[in-house]
Order: sequence, then structure tokens, then C-alpha cells
Amino acid sequence: MESHFRARSRNRDHGATVAGLHSDAGAGHIRVMDLGGHLLIAMPGMGDPRFAQSVVLVCAHSAEGAMGLIINKPALDLTFAGLLDQLKIPNAPAGRDIRVHFGGPVERGRGFVLHTPDYRTGQATMAVPGGYGMTATLDVLQALAQGDGPEQALLALGYAGWGPGQLEAEIARNDWLTGESAADLVFSPDDGGKWAAALARQGISPLTLSATAGRA
Repeated sequence: MESHFRARSRNRDHGATVAGLHSDAGAGHIRVMDLGGHLLIAMPGMGDPRFAQSVVLVCAHSAEGAMGLIINKPALDLTFAGLLDQLKIPNAPAGRDIRVHFGGPVERGRGFVLHTPDYRTGQATMAVPGGYGMTATLDVLQALAQGDGPEQALLALGYAGWGPGQLEAEIARNDWLTGESAADLVFSPDDGGKWAAALARQGISPLTLSATAGRA
């Protein structure tokens, strides 16, 4: 795991299946937003199956693009204990067990720990709007393995990245709803219920949501 990340377009890196998305999509015509610390909630019409019913916490967003972590898709083939074993990090009897998630299709071998702001390790921890921190160094894993570290955390392998104007274009096309984030939802152990819960906080029932609904 490294302390630095660089968000890039998921189309360029991994050939996303959503048609018509380019790094300059609508850059001169679509208002640039700042959704850092907000949630993206996938609409039923999402064309990329990797993002179906996904909830993404946007960690950084600027005119240069956006970077976020999917927070509701647990990794099925890797546990935190298994990761510690791979990295040869001793797991103390008091060690913590946090959930490992599929964070997105870009650099899937790279790990990011999203956590509450009570933990920080120098410049290696990035402040995420909304009251979160993100650390991508071994320090946080070592702390968790010893029973220390942040009060709440989840580990994501890979991330979702968008080029300039790309996320704005997807939102304009109703691929995503946007909403405020809350730690109790982000760190909830109920991954299977996060999508419906995120919609409910926007006053929307999944049963009535259509692929052509507008932005919340």
C-alpha cells in the first residue's frame, strides 16, 4: 500500500462498458461540481455492471476529475486477516477485524483505508470532506492489527476514477443520484442494505425508482 494516489479515468484504465464517456466529456458545457465527501448512488439504468447498485463516497473532486471508493461491495475472496498474512503483518490477539471491499476498478491491487478522523499518520493521511480520513500506508494496518487505529474503518482495494467533466456528465445523464454522507451509513456493517438506505435518506424508495428519475 502506498501513501499517494492519483485518480484517473476508469474508461482509460479499464475499458468501462458505459458508452459515450470520455475524459473531456462535456468539459466545456457541464458545470464542474465539488462533490467531495458526498455519496454517489447508482441509478437502475447504470450501464456498467461493476457499479450496479453501488454507493460511492467521493474522496476528491476538482476540475481535474474525481476519485471515490465503493463502500457497499465486500471483497468475496479476501479477509482482513488474510491480507495481514499476505503483507506479513503480525495480528495481535487484540487485533481489529475490518471489512475488505471492492473499492473500484482502477488499480485493484492498491489498498485504501477509509476511516474516522480520529486517526492520522502525518502527511500519509488525506482529509476527506465530510469528516473522514483516508490512509494508504502500512501504518494504519499495523495499528489495526495491534488493536489500535481509527474508531471506524473499512479497507477498499482499488478505486473509482473520473477524468475532467466525466462525473458531471454521468450525473447529467442520470447514472447517479447524489446525497450527503453520514458515518453511520458509510461504516455500517450492512453492506447489502446500504444502497436502499442511501436512497431512503433521499426520500426515495427503490421500488418506485426508475432509470429516468432526476437528480435527488
